[in-house]
Amino acid sequence: MLALQSSPPALGPPLVGTVVLAVAGAALGAMGSAVVRRLSNPVGKYRLFYGIVLLPFAVVSYVVLGALGLGPAVVAPLFGTQSGPLVTAAAAFVETVAAGVVAVAAYAPTVRGVRTVRDIGLTTRRAVAQMLRYVVGVSVLLTVFFTAFRHGDSVLVLVAGLAAFVVVLYFGAPWYVPLLRSTRRPDDEAGDRLERLRSRAGLDVRDTRILETGDAETANAIVRGPPGYRRLFVSDAFRDAFDDDTATALLAVQAGRVDANVLTRLLGTVVAMAVLLLLSLDGPMLPLLAGAVGTLLCGLWFTRRGVDAADEYAAERVGNETLAVALERYASFHSLEPSRRRIPNPLSKSPTLGDRIDRLREDTEG
Repeated sequence: MLALQSSPPALGPPLVGTVVLAVAGAALGAMGSAVVRRLSNPVGKYRLFYGIVLLPFAVVSYVVLGALGLGPAVVAPLFGTQSGPLVTAAAAFVETVAAGVVAVAAYAPTVRGVRTVRDIGLTTRRAVAQMLRYVVGVSVLLTVFFTAFRHGDSVLVLVAGLAAFVVVLYFGAPWYVPLLRSTRRPDDEAGDRLERLRSRAGLDVRDTRILETGDAETANAIVRGPPGYRRLFVSDAFRDAFDDDTATALLAVQAGRVDANVLTRLLGTVVAMAVLLLLSLDGPMLPLLAGAVGTLLCGLWFTRRGVDAADEYAAERVGNETLAVALERYASFHSLEPSRRRIPNPLSKSPTLGDRIDRLREDTEG
């Protein structure tokens, strides 16, 4: 759907479609969770389920709701017109949020299973509230690109919209992450400890924020932002779950990823692939589609090499065995069984955790 229709569709059919998709999503989530929680390494399988089942379901929902005309049906009466970038953006935002709500409906039945396999106190109500906040925030960002896609009359406009989205995603991360997630400044004691650990890890950032995960008990640390304004986000559980050696090792991995430009490699891959796909709309389709697939595979391989380089950087800071133990403790805290693969997954942006640990131990023995 590249432009709004000449007359707005009735609101009834798209609303019914939204409800049907939400019910179908809830059923999909419930059935999927019932299966996943009985598999080996269920926490890892839940993450896989979210990525290869629920995310594509959300994308399909967006396409269906766009085809049903949900956005125009909602915004045209409010604006009194169906044309213009503002109307297009509002329609795209409505449909993106609606698809996100459908995804949350599919996610909600899985919370109980995650709570059981991880033995945590996260309630479905709190998890859903967090996800809805995330959906609204991400929908604002996605609307930038979807507006260009719908309102654009040339591939150049579409590429420009994609570029604007990626620029906002990369450079604006230190500011929009706090809008998507609850954050706070670390107190003096926590701030001093984190500064000391960052120094040991070789991680240079402008400042730090604490991500409030509450009962989710997710112990993560990520670095976001462009050079000169990188911000470290550390979950509240991270501070309490790991001793100084483990925390330093995990922060060193983040420092290594910054040094190896892992995020830039991944974003570059996505952008290059997307540009080729957009060009295929107005060019030789099969060669460009083949180029997009090749770009994806090569880019993900390059990204995995970046993850390996980040581990090497961290190992130089803290030692191979210390880093291997830290990764095992990270997995244990999240009830993850480090998986291993004889042949790397060509569609993965990172080597499996078990393979990373084995590689560190092999380097130690060598």
